[in-house]
Amino acid sequence: MPRPFEPIHTDAAPAAIGPYSQAVKCGDLVFLSGQIPLDPATGTLVSGDIDAQISQVFDNLEAVAVAAGGSLAHIVKLSVFLIDLAHFGRVNAAMEARFKAPYPARAAIGVAALPKGASVEVEAILNLAG
Repeated sequence: MPRPFEPIHTDAAPAAIGPYSQAVKCGDLVFLSGQIPLDPATGTLVSGDIDAQISQVFDNLEAVAVAAGGSLAHIVKLSVFLIDLAHFGRVNAAMEARFKAPYPARAAIGVAALPKGASVEVEAILNLAG
């Protein structure tokens, strides 16, 4: 039986580090797997402060969104995972720089740890309709 979704892949974002797709498209909705601040060329965490890490995460999300036929402007929901909620304001600043109002819905969750020792991870849902 065929899958009810189409997997999305791009070399412009880090390869999945487990048995999952970078994103899946189901109708007009695209569900982007969580992105951590990996450099797509090396597969290693980017160096630098939390701002550099957050920027890389959004770069990775954007690359997958484009591969799915969309952009960051198509994001309707974000889930942000932080190992230190003190960085919440830095995520807000990054979002203000990359998104225009009306902003997508969002959840921000404090977690104990993230894959590969990352400080931030973000997943998204895109709506390609309209």
